[in-house]
Amino acid sequence: MSERTSAMRNSIAGPCMAALLACALPGAALAQEEGGLYIAGYRFNFERAAEQGLAKNPPGQRFFVLALPPNTGALTSNASPSAAAVRERVVAAGGVLFVCQRDLDNGRVDAATLVPGVVAVRGFPPRGSDAIPRGERYFPDEDRAVLPRNNRTLKRLRNACT
Repeated sequence: MSERTSAMRNSIAGPCMAALLACALPGAALAQEEGGLYIAGYRFNFERAAEQGLAKNPPGQRFFVLALPPNTGALTSNASPSAAAVRERVVAAGGVLFVCQRDLDNGRVDAATLVPGVVAVRGFPPRGSDAIPRGERYFPDEDRAVLPRNNRTLKRLRNACT
């Protein structure tokens, strides 16, 4: 076989092997990693938590911003223009916005003022409760598509809302 034929085979074989390997890998391995959870709470206001999420996650990578009172104003229809702009940047970049269900239940956050797309998340149920079935990570009626797939991030989110 000539050197030219050998070089041509090598130039074709590399990309073909890469394509075959990519097809053999599960979809999850090819999917982009999820970003982290950024909490607007006691140490950070919403704008700062959101800016951290935006800075640490490339556009299109899902990340999560939880707002705890009194930092939930940016998630409402009466947010200041600057807070609303940051909120919209988070959503446009792939961020998911959360408030705690307990804050809605106890009246610290008014659900009627939240902008569309804000997700209420529950904390862990009390010990001994069967609200989350054994061996499961989610409440039966939760929309799993909006919650973190990463177990550590989901635990951190639930802990913050417990």
